[in-house]
Amino acid sequence: MPQAVFSGFFASSALRFAFEKATTEGKLCIGTLILVSVFSWTVIISKSRQLYRARKMGRKFFAAYRQTRDPLELARRGEEFDGAPAYELYYTGAEETEYHLKNNPVQVVQVKSKGSGVPTATGVETDILARQITTKISPGSFDQVRVALERAATAQALSLEKGMIVLSTAVAGGPFIGLLGTVWGVMETFSGIARANAASLTAMAPGVAGALIATVVGLFVAIPAMFAYNYMVTMVRAITQELDGFASEYATAIEHKYVDNRSLVEELREALRPVTKHPAMTAPALSEASMGESEMAEPAFGN
Repeated sequence: MPQAVFSGFFASSALRFAFEKATTEGKLCIGTLILVSVFSWTVIISKSRQLYRARKMGRKFFAAYRQTRDPLELARRGEEFDGAPAYELYYTGAEETEYHLKNNPVQVVQVKSKGSGVPTATGVETDILARQITTKISPGSFDQVRVALERAATAQALSLEKGMIVLSTAVAGGPFIGLLGTVWGVMETFSGIARANAASLTAMAPGVAGALIATVVGLFVAIPAMFAYNYMVTMVRAITQELDGFASEYATAIEHKYVDNRSLVEELREALRPVTKHPAMTAPALSEASMGESEMAEPAFGN
């Protein structure tokens, strides 16, 4: 423990000494690196919270969605899963579908028949036709729903990637900014030694130390940003792929439940199909018909 304390003390003393010996240009590079580090850590903290909430709420949303049979049920119940990209996509698709169901509906008539129509002793069994009207949307309206889902997926992907440019800049630019300060400081040190004609280690050490601190600060900025960037890129890619898969799944569910995919022939056939019951031949009608046949047959027996 004391050794760690002394090591930290000497390290801080070395950094303080090097910073004091740094040139103005080197201190300017260090100040820039500190500013980049502040932005970098701000993005790391905020993005970590966003991704954690996206994964947590996403799992809850998928669990609730898998338990429903109607693709619009969660939206109609008013359930919310704030922070889940998949829910934002789901809500956009549900809202667009509801809009077309209310403003551009297609009334689909499903005809159900009962009875076989087979003649019986008392007459012909009638077919009872019943109509069930279902509200759906046209394929053209469904294309607009697809566009809305694609737009929502793109918006969520951009939201997840927002701020990542700061981390990539810190990773790529931090060491180079530090290297610039170091090279500038070394250049100033050797120029001063040349002017003073005193090429000794004692004369060179302070300037070199002041130059190297810029590289140290640059690495301090870049290394945490590199680990955070790699982890977050992996998380964002996984969530984005999950989002694309769900968009296709949800579009298929809406198409199966709410899109009128009947052909023109089927639509005409159902439109022309009668609604009234088929006329049935009753028992008196059958007896009259049989009596007529017997009367017409009597002259033949007389002859």
